Amino acid sequence: MDISIVIPALNEAERIGRLIDSLRNLPDFGELNCEIIVVDGGSQDETFEAAKNADLVLKSSRGRAIQQNTGTEQARGEILLFLHADCELTAGTLLDAKSQLVKPGVIAGCFSQKIDAASYRYRAMEWGNRQRVRWLGWSYGDQGLYLKRDIFNSLGGFPQEPFLEDLIFSKRLRKLGRIAVSRQKIIVSPRRWQKQGLFRQTLRNWTIITLAHCGVSPTRLAKMYPSVR
Repeated sequence: MDISIVIPALNEAERIGRLIDSLRNLPDFGELNCEIIVVDGGSQDETFEAAKNADLVLKSSRGRAIQQNTGTEQARGEILLFLHADCELTAGTLLDAKSQLVKPGVIAGCFSQKIDAASYRYRAMEWGNRQRVRWLGWSYGDQGLYLKRDIFNSLGGFPQEPFLEDLIFSKRLRKLGRIAVSRQKIIVSPRRWQKQGLFRQTLRNWTIITLAHCGVSPTRLAKMYPSVR
């Protein structure tokens, strides 16, 4: 097995089936030996049933860290790729992920974002997020983190935190090597920015990251990050 795509989901019945189908329709999905694992974190809708076309559908407690760790326990791939349910991969992303991980010094990677909205403000955000990974090595979950299974296991998986598990994990990865930013695109839903307001949500994000660096616990910070579902 080449790549295991692990998708943590919560109340995503409307989109999870389309996401699974879109992955299976990728040209490189067929070229590589891939599997799709969906981990439902206690949805109150029909997410679990809607994910029936995945190779494996699991249940766990709520929280992306525990959901993703649960998925990797059953994964068979040499490479693990973590994908949020409101994101989609594009043609070439899977092959590129595999090729990035054989480059000297590269310990993990993620994709360049394409936020599914027209405003130039989103283009600026995409550029800024690429630079954040390139210079700081901080990869967030909506960028599609991928790495080899043995590296993931050596770090003990995602930290069992209710929030910011992606930031904490990427900082640990950065100590081991470089996190590559692929030119291949991951399509990101703008729903959070559209619901909360682009400026308000961006300011909230910056505030949370600043407080995290000042030592505020992920549990407290999670209360500042409202659900959009």
